[in-house]
Amino acid sequence: MIIASILASQFVNAQSATGEVVGTVQIGESVDPAYGAVAFIVDQDRKYQALVEVDGRFRISAIPAGEYTLNIKFSGDTMSNLPVKIPMDGICQAGLIKFTLDPKMLEAVTVKANDGRMKLEYGSLPIKELTSEEIEQSPLKFSVSDLATTLSSEVRKDEDGQLMFRGARKGDMIYMLDGVKSNEVYNVPSCAIGRMMVYTGGLPAKYGDTLGGAVVVETKSYFDLYRAWEREELKKH
Repeated sequence: MIIASILASQFVNAQSATGEVVGTVQIGESVDPAYGAVAFIVDQDRKYQALVEVDGRFRISAIPAGEYTLNIKFSGDTMSNLPVKIPMDGICQAGLIKFTLDPKMLEAVTVKANDGRMKLEYGSLPIKELTSEEIEQSPLKFSVSDLATTLSSEVRKDEDGQLMFRGARKGDMIYMLDGVKSNEVYNVPSCAIGRMMVYTGGLPAKYGDTLGGAVVVETKSYFDLYRAWEREELKKH
């Protein structure tokens, strides 16, 4: 029972990091908004959705961080399999989506968005994120501390191997692993890391009060692995 409780708490923590996706939907090649359309993401038995507003914009919130496919339903037709990547505590910009009413006439779908190098934290603060693919290719993947220094020039390691954030004392930081707070950085096998972020200022309230910064690490969950498998299966078809 004790082991089951620990595993359950870890599972909940692993799913605690959420983000949002925003975008604009227009009808075909016109500039008319697809007012009343439904933008939605399906993840297992859960569905995250939002209505497209009068100006054509939509926002889907509280989505667990990860890679998904975005769908748009309008006038009985559905545009499917638009890839989106939801960052931790950030916003994915899906950009301008041109919805074609007749799917038989659909030859190509162009989604204008950023290139993934910059994330928007609460709409304004740029936060750099390392994905599992980037970590796998990094020569520093065996050290979480070393990976943190690659995310910001304001983070460095001292002679003792402790992280130092510019403007703060040595060791004055927060380390979050799957929602569990610590003042010491623990190494995690690189193959188990799903995503990683570093805050050097403007910390969200949920990370607590510190004069330094925060290193946030989320490990891969069953859902991350399943979605990766699902994307590969979709590519085959």
